[in-house]
Amino acid sequence: MATDTPTLTHVSAQGGARMVDITEKKSTVRTAVAKGRVLLGPEAFQQVRDNNVNKGNVLTTAQIAGIMGAKQTSKLIPLCHDVSINGVEVEFTLNEEKHAIDIRAYTRSVGATGVEMEALTAVSLAGLTIYDMCKSITKDIQITDIHLLAKTGGQSGDYRKSEEQAAAV
Repeated sequence: MATDTPTLTHVSAQGGARMVDITEKKSTVRTAVAKGRVLLGPEAFQQVRDNNVNKGNVLTTAQIAGIMGAKQTSKLIPLCHDVSINGVEVEFTLNEEKHAIDIRAYTRSVGATGVEMEALTAVSLAGLTIYDMCKSITKDIQITDIHLLAKTGGQSGDYRKSEEQAAAV
């Protein structure tokens, strides 16, 4: 009996949680790019820009946190596979007009499952680290707009957010 109801990949026939079996999936090169923003406000932004935050170099520390976060994704998010990461890059752009830091993470691997969650985790952990290091300056910090920009490889094919979609975020 055919049905149009989608199958929930992380739910067992009994309704419990399960990790998807990727044993039969082909290993391919997988990449992902994710992005997010930290809205700091004028004072915290200036101190980060001038590398004058009491806790130390915010961007370097956040960059390391993002890389470490990508490598630990399967320990942080239930049902994520442990992915052998071949490369992680975390970059920051200072957005003077919005008093914000834009975060971009790029992840690469060769395997049977993608690295989107690793890129998103890298952005998230970098943003949380920026918050932690700047919270003594202001508590009015927002971590926003975390999203996937692109991914390559795998059964579902490539994905790229359109220019219009990316500009709207």
